Amino acid sequence: MYWIIGISVAVVVLGIFMYRRYKMFAPSFNENHQDSDKLIKLNDKNFKVYTQKGFSLVDFWAEWCKPCKIQGPIVSQLADEMSANGVKICKCDIEKNPKVAQKLGIKSIPTIIIFRNGKEVERLVGLKGKGVLEKAMKKHIE
Repeated sequence: MYWIIGISVAVVVLGIFMYRRYKMFAPSFNENHQDSDKLIKLNDKNFKVYTQKGFSLVDFWAEWCKPCKIQGPIVSQLADEMSANGVKICKCDIEKNPKVAQKLGIKSIPTIIIFRNGKEVERLVGLKGKGVLEKAMKKHIE
């Protein structure tokens, strides 16, 4: 009898966890998403120019990567919100720009690297929610 209650509680807790996880990434599931105008697209030639001075966040992605397609709208939303603060939010396609990815040793995508004055201060690998990215950026801005 008690084992039925235990299983029921476990199912409810798992359901709550899955719902919260879904809500965290729900805005990102739109396949027709357009990047923000404030999102800077980097390549092998302009990478150093944009990351050399100030504070920048770079999302390394590829067109074939499903988690990257979920991460993209989150990064784009951050570009809309954070660019007014002088923060550069960028993305770099590793398929079209392999030199940068190779130089930084990117082995998994999505990878997000936060730079301050050209130096890497934090690296986040895998799909990350907006709150995680905001917290990581604020930690290095303040």
